[in-house]
Amino acid sequence: MRSTYDDQDVTILLKDITGMVAPQSTLERERLIQSGKHYSEMLPIEYIPTGRYMDAYMRALEDYSVVTAQAIGILADKIIAEKGKDVVLVSLARAGIPIGILLKRYLEWKYQIDVKHYAISIIRGRGIDHNAMEYILKRHKPETLQFVDGWIGKGAILHELEKDLEEYEGVSKELAVVADPAHMTKLCGTHEDILIPSSCLNSTVSGLISRTFLREDVIGPNDFHGAVYYGELREKDLSNQFLTTIQSNFERDGIEKETVSKGTGLEEVKKIAQAYEVSDINFIKPGIGEATRVLLRRVPWKILINEKEKENEMLRHLIQLAEEKNVSIEYYPLENYKACGIIKKIADV
Repeated sequence: MRSTYDDQDVTILLKDITGMVAPQSTLERERLIQSGKHYSEMLPIEYIPTGRYMDAYMRALEDYSVVTAQAIGILADKIIAEKGKDVVLVSLARAGIPIGILLKRYLEWKYQIDVKHYAISIIRGRGIDHNAMEYILKRHKPETLQFVDGWIGKGAILHELEKDLEEYEGVSKELAVVADPAHMTKLCGTHEDILIPSSCLNSTVSGLISRTFLREDVIGPNDFHGAVYYGELREKDLSNQFLTTIQSNFERDGIEKETVSKGTGLEEVKKIAQAYEVSDINFIKPGIGEATRVLLRRVPWKILINEKEKENEMLRHLIQLAEEKNVSIEYYPLENYKACGIIKKIADV
């Protein structure tokens, strides 16, 4: 799979389907998803941010690169303690890829080890890419594999991973993430709901690759899951700038901040669903990263902001994007999260 990442940073096990699938508008995709079509069978038209939003992203990168770098270091140390130095990183495309690259670079910087790093697809409701798993397991021992993603929202992908890995003896079901406000894994850099700047953008901070795709007329039985390369956006690509900015703030000995769990993220999502009469919890996307995705890729109904975080600069980009898209913001007593996105029922559009 083509990308703007260095081949030394990651081996991307995806089929390049550039030019084979016509992207669809956000509203068109939302109508189809809510009428039963699976999201992985379509690709969105990439949202090109406004200049004001890009200014907000740049400020977020400047303001939160240190906290992200600290969390990367804490997570890397936990991975070494858990797996040893023979670890093989397997990032979940696409949000996991920049995190996997940063972990790889941190492990080389601090521990002088050059670990292998792959990126593969996992799709909610469709599962992990078994062809990619077969490729990796032909080359590495099962116990060395460590799956990596950006964050855990309410845990849907974690549950998908746990289910699919049942058939792979010796492969750990534990998911390593930078931020786990849902309190569902011990392999995290922090349990705080922090702003990871890469969550603010789409392909232009992800090597210019799309989200992953799976449809049988395009992806054959022996193919990896697919993705598109957005070469036309090359001049806007910030993928490597993000990596070098975070890397420049690496610290050798980060200390994890104590956080108190107020129940799991899924429990909180169910409370939100009840409060807002949302019948499908998949419409509720908790956490800063997930709320940002709702604004960038879905048709949003509301953005909830923790009432204690009204003045938090970490949420500036969310407020900016919500205002641009005329999406209402409500202040709500969130417990584990700083923000939450709710998708609009298409019947209401």
